[in-house]
This record gives sequence, structure tokens and C-alpha cells, in this order.
Amino acid sequence: DAQASQDFEVHQPQDKVVVTVGDTLNLTCTITETNFPGGVAWLKGWGSGNKTVYDQKGSFPRVTRAVSESNTDFSIHIRDVRPEDTGTYYCVKFRRSVHGDEVFRHGKGTVVSLHDSALLPSMAAVAVVLCFLLGLFIALYIYRRKQRGKAESQCQARPAAMGSFSPIPLWCSAGSPGTPSIHHLCALLQQSSKEDNDIHYADLQPLPVAPKHGRSPNAACSEYASIRVAAK
Repeated sequence: DAQASQDFEVHQPQDKVVVTVGDTLNLTCTITETNFPGGVAWLKGWGSGNKTVYDQKGSFPRVTRAVSESNTDFSIHIRDVRPEDTGTYYCVKFRRSVHGDEVFRHGKGTVVSLHDSALLPSMAAVAVVLCFLLGLFIALYIYRRKQRGKAESQCQARPAAMGSFSPIPLWCSAGSPGTPSIHHLCALLQQSSKEDNDIHYADLQPLPVAPKHGRSPNAACSEYASIRVAAK
């Protein structure tokens, strides 16, 4: 008996179990096969405040054995988990003595906690909002790309639709005398014609500033007009 007592073990492998309210809690416990008289029970908590969750003699409507009538497997299922089911559970082997049933061996304990289900709806709502904003951003980006593409295609198609064109005299507004650069753009007006359809654009650029000794006091900056013509 002494050797059998020394070799006897209670295996409770689960350290922690997290479960959702309303689901089934599965607690695992196996013991070494023995002929020691005394039952096996599950206790919630330890010491004077413990509560019997299951034993082989009582009736527990929400608790069932995983392997019915086994002498070594005392795993249990607790249905319809509630918030008050959280706590630490111990698988306990009792042994009968002249003083009644006493604790012989027990498992290391399994801590049971609940998923924070209150966070799930809020997380789902945040995910939906983020997906909506992302979809809106993508749709706006595609719309702007299409609009830009239409504008570019219209600009490219306009010369072909208008046929050949030729420039008319440029209207330019230059700076005041002594101003080193031109501050206004030159406008190129297009008219339908076939004579000078090779001119692509006209531009007005300032020449480098001449040395001071070579200019009269009232002379303005020199300027020139450049015209780009298509190669023939």
C-alpha cells in the first residue's frame, strides 16, 4: 500500500482555459489506476471557500463525464458557461479512512477565464468603418484617375479634330525696364489653316544680362522669341 500510494498521480494538464459565455467548458483529469477506496471530484477553489462542481455520487445538471464510468479518466464537460464559472478548478482524489473521506491527491489546478465578449462588437464596428473608408478612398482615387484620363485624351484629340492650325501674332507682356525676367506668359491662339501647321509652340525667353559697361543707363533687358517647328 505504501508503494502504491507513492506511485499514485493525478494528471491535470491544463494550466489555463479561456471560454466564451454560453459555450462548453472541457476540463481534463486522469488518475493512476488503483484500488484505493474513495471517489474523485472536481472542486472550484481551494480551502474553506471551495465548491463541489462534480463528484461521482451527486447530481449536476450542467456537468457530464467525458468518458462515462471510466476508472482512470475523470475529464468533465460543463455546458452553458456563465460568468460565475470563472475560477480555478482542481481534480481531487479522496481516500476513505476511519475519519471519513480525506484528500489523497489533487491536480495542480486549471484557471478558467472568459473571453471579453464586450470588445467583439466594438472591434467589428471599427473594422466595418475602416473597410468603408478604404473603399471610399479607392473609389475616389479611381474616379479622379478616370477624370484626368478623359481630360488628357480630350487635349490630345483636340488638334486632330480641329485639323491643321497656324499661330497668329503672339500677345506678350514683359516686365518693366530693368526687370531681369518676364513675369507673364505668352498666349498662342490657334486658328484653322493649312499654311503654317508645323509650329508647335512659341516662347519668350530673356537673354543673359549684358555687362553694365556695354549698356546705356535707360536700356531694357534684351528678349527673344523662340518658335519650335516640326522636322520635315
